[in-house]
Amino acid sequence: MSTLLTILDAFDDLPQARNLREHTYQALGDTVVDVGCGGGRAVGELAARGVRAIGIDLDPTMIEIAIERWPTGEFHVADATALPLDDGSVTGYRADKVLHTLAEPDRAVVEARRVLARNGRAVLVGQDWDTFVIDSDDPERTRTLIHTRADNMPNPQVARRYRNLLLDNGFVNVTVEVHTIVWTDATCLPMLATIGEGAWLDDQAARARDDRLFVAVPIFLSSGTRAD
Repeated sequence: MSTLLTILDAFDDLPQARNLREHTYQALGDTVVDVGCGGGRAVGELAARGVRAIGIDLDPTMIEIAIERWPTGEFHVADATALPLDDGSVTGYRADKVLHTLAEPDRAVVEARRVLARNGRAVLVGQDWDTFVIDSDDPERTRTLIHTRADNMPNPQVARRYRNLLLDNGFVNVTVEVHTIVWTDATCLPMLATIGEGAWLDDQAARARDDRLFVAVPIFLSSGTRAD
């Protein structure tokens, strides 16, 4: 299993993350595309509710895993900016923790509008990679590590732009919410290992053993309706 999938699974298993995921499913209608579906959990959960759920991911390995885990879903290897769907063919569009990986996230939102039917709903979800909150004995080092990790991504701050991306690309009734995910145990250590290593990571592991670890990540959720 890939490190990324291990991190995603650990995140998705959190009660806070499950509640947030359920919240994103509201008012998506009966045909939903989940862009950047990863291991396919959202697709599987939507399909279990009787929704035609379509998972899209650029990584063929992720799609293979998703098909194995969630055989009731429909999955395709495709780019977020070129979905294998007809115009107006879905009632709901969901992109969770994916737009920060795109050099041109605007193109993905344009594509969302194309595939959505009249009054279809788009939901964008993800973290701003500059706003991780990590308790540490070396706050300066921690701040540097967080910003260095963010700088290695195509669009680390795109979550703060979700509202404007929707407004600028033909969506109305746009709303924004912030939901904070909190870790206080070792389940977040694989994620922290993507930020720092050595003595810094050892300190975080010791904090987890001593029940003194604290990590908080604000998750931004913006939604809007496709305007005619």
